[in-house]
Amino acid sequence: MTSPLPAPIGVAVVGAGYWGPNLVRNFQNSPNFRLRWLCDLDVERAQRVLGGYSTVRVSADLDEVLADPAVDAVAIATPAGTHLPVAMAALRAGKHVLVEKPLAATFDEGLQLVEEADKRGLTLMCDHTYCYTPAVLRIRDLLAAGELGELHFLDSVRINLGLVQRDIDVIWDLAPHDLSILDFVLPPSVRPIAVAAHGADGIGAGRVCVAYLTLQLSTGAIAHIHVNWLSPVKVRTAIFGGSKRTLVWDDLNPSQRLSIYDRGVDVASPEELGEEQRRDILVSYRSGDVVSPALVEREALRTMVDEYARAITTGTPALTDGRSGLRVLEILQAASRSLAEGGTMIKLDEGHMA
Repeated sequence: MTSPLPAPIGVAVVGAGYWGPNLVRNFQNSPNFRLRWLCDLDVERAQRVLGGYSTVRVSADLDEVLADPAVDAVAIATPAGTHLPVAMAALRAGKHVLVEKPLAATFDEGLQLVEEADKRGLTLMCDHTYCYTPAVLRIRDLLAAGELGELHFLDSVRINLGLVQRDIDVIWDLAPHDLSILDFVLPPSVRPIAVAAHGADGIGAGRVCVAYLTLQLSTGAIAHIHVNWLSPVKVRTAIFGGSKRTLVWDDLNPSQRLSIYDRGVDVASPEELGEEQRRDILVSYRSGDVVSPALVEREALRTMVDEYARAITTGTPALTDGRSGLRVLEILQAASRSLAEGGTMIKLDEGHMA
């Protein structure tokens, strides 16, 4: 006799603006969830998102949504400044919580959410969507398996002629993607220990529109991130340079998103050299094959929604849990401080989330 399938998880989406409709669509298409509510201050906008024949209820009152016992989980797609009160209300109502990036407006606010979820035994997950793309999941596996060897550098570029935000600078708008990816793919033994940021506001927007972040990793490796609202061309690339191989990720090339180069620089240590060569380190260049792994294309949000369901049903942390959101917030705040101090290297606090 087959066991009955678990009942779908009742979920409410809060926010029907830019990102909310994408969450609505994926929750409606997931057998693991049943969308119960769409909550937004603009009820007409929420109704347009759902369409004329939807049985999903609409409300402008968050308390009404959270009072529904059929709602087990909440997904929040509202401005970052509202994440603390909305997510805290949901946690205190006993609901599991998924929050759009960034987790909160500040590290301290994010820490409050993590502690509340821990205290209540609830799932707190951050929607770091890029981490669930097939390409990033493969990069994570390759680094974990040692296929690239020891990571020497990461060079990431995320630029386009983008929407200049009114309330945040380009670092807080775009860099969370790259920082969450870095946090996601690095082996547990490797972590950022310091960050420096440089930026410019060439158009007089009142906030930095072009920025460069440099992160020192605990292994001595370096990560460099370029984010830019003012580029006339759109570029989404990242290069992961390892001691064995180098991986190039071009997110705008669907036919060849990943390329793994068996090319690099080999250095012989003095112990491996003869007496006459010991004063110099021998450098040799390696030129091998280029491999492009096949990736099964799947919408990242669908994978993220499945991971939310898995975390809720098993009671184990999501791959991008609240603590991963906190680590990203810590780097963002340190980068803002570095920017204000003229690009000084800011050490990241060690062990505060142990």
